[in-house]
Amino acid sequence: MREAFFLDAPRGGRFCLATRPAGTSKGAILFVPPFAEELNKSRRMVALAAGAFAREGWTVLQMDCFGCGDSAGDFSDASWKDWIQDLGSGWDWLQQDGTQRASAKLPLVLWTLRSGSLLAADWMHERGECPPLLIWQPVTSGKQHLTQFLRLKAANEMLAESDARQVMASIRAALQRGENVEVAGYGLSPALASGMDAANLRLPAGYAAPVAILELGSAERADSSPAVASLTAKWTAAAIRVRSEVVAGPGFWQTQEIETAPLLIERSLGMLEYLAQ
Repeated sequence: MREAFFLDAPRGGRFCLATRPAGTSKGAILFVPPFAEELNKSRRMVALAAGAFAREGWTVLQMDCFGCGDSAGDFSDASWKDWIQDLGSGWDWLQQDGTQRASAKLPLVLWTLRSGSLLAADWMHERGECPPLLIWQPVTSGKQHLTQFLRLKAANEMLAESDARQVMASIRAALQRGENVEVAGYGLSPALASGMDAANLRLPAGYAAPVAILELGSAERADSSPAVASLTAKWTAAAIRVRSEVVAGPGFWQTQEIETAPLLIERSLGMLEYLAQ
């Protein structure tokens, strides 16, 4: 069963989709979305996954953050702090949902895609929560991710490398002056850019919940990316329970046409069983 509603929040409602199981609930999942066009490209895949998770007994909440999708506000007015607060609102809603109130022992899982991992990490530090994590294709550095996004402006204008560097410098200078900039059709505020720029995928001290990381690659690729391999080694050394795998499938968040990765959903179901232990 899928229910659409608006969640009350500062500066207007946040559009939400709650997908519920037909029978007994195993727990709840809060989806933390990626950034800008990656969100739009991934909506089909996320909807399919939410449906699959619900059929296996999970309640899934998807929320459009401030300035995104059908939620209130303009993207150009959004800040990183706004989105952290939205994540908290979604978490609170799930905690107050009937299936969760029925049993405090049911797990609440954060499910992230791309830069959603950065937002989740900052929220966990601010809120002091340490839930199990299902991480899809994580972005580990906000600074690097922001730089890649800003480069779209130079790429769209088909500039030479020297001109592209000048464009990048002028964009950064405008943000530092407190000005919004437009990149690939998105108005980017200094408050959003600075928050992402400072974000890193880091877990709170004393983190004790399990973590599952799934990346997409070719059928021949079995090894994690260098960034994820480094992260997994670091967390394992800190006695954090982490599993990481590479699944065959397209990078649906960046393909020109809307694509899906069925094997990613299938493997995620297995990882959710691990996270619920």
